[in-house]
Amino acid sequence: MAAKKKIVKKVKKKAKKVVKVIEDKAEEVVEDLGKELGRITHYFEKIGVAVIELAKGLKVGEVIRIKGATTDYEQKVDSMQIEHEKVEKAKKGDAIGLKVKEKVRVNDRVYVL
Repeated sequence: MAAKKKIVKKVKKKAKKVVKVIEDKAEEVVEDLGKELGRITHYFEKIGVAVIELAKGLKVGEVIRIKGATTDYEQKVDSMQIEHEKVEKAKKGDAIGLKVKEKVRVNDRVYVL
């Protein structure tokens, strides 16, 4: 019985170390991606425009990263529109139209770098 308790204790100790390593790696990944800006809600393939629902503000000139299951690239925001009107900045909660340089998919995440 004592041997079983020793084994359980060793397994728990190892599990704590593994969890710590995973948490550290997760923090690194979050730092690499930047701050989450929003997500893609629509993509118009013929014109290469994505609609992004913003979780925080965005300005023309900022660099964003779009990341999804098969998408991962960065681009500078050259211009954006809200309701077909060109804007220089957008606020949290706005849905913006953005010309994207590569195909994106609904639910891809957008990060500001």
